[in-house]
Amino acid sequence: MGTDIYGYLEARHPSADEDWFEWDAWSGACIPLYPLYDGRDYDAFTCLFGVRDRLGRPSVAAGRGLPADASQPVRADYESTARLDPAVHGCTWISWTELRDLDLGRPEYQSLGPGTGWEHVFAVMRALAGRFGPDGVRLVVWFD
Repeated sequence: MGTDIYGYLEARHPSADEDWFEWDAWSGACIPLYPLYDGRDYDAFTCLFGVRDRLGRPSVAAGRGLPADASQPVRADYESTARLDPAVHGCTWISWTELRDLDLGRPEYQSLGPGTGWEHVFAVMRALAGRFGPDGVRLVVWFD
């Protein structure tokens, strides 16, 4: 059986730290990963999230879990899915800053380069970072 990836892009509202702000800090944008990425590339899953790694290779953002401040829609979808399907695993997240700083020319990151489908995710995250800042955009994922 294969492993599929699920998740969302989230953006943090620029005023979330202000005293008057009383809403979900990470609800500025909540975009499902699909249809931006619908692949099943285990090399990408390994190098980014440590999922499906059979060789003990390092990953960028493995095992972080669901962010404590995840937006309500992301939290609800993840918790509902995990409750219904015990095979759900590997929940973690990665910021645009971390993705932006990867050297995609290195061999370990070739599964993230042009033509892999990840370029669509990165393009949307880059655009959101123009509004919310590089640390104000993240990708939250889980696997099944």
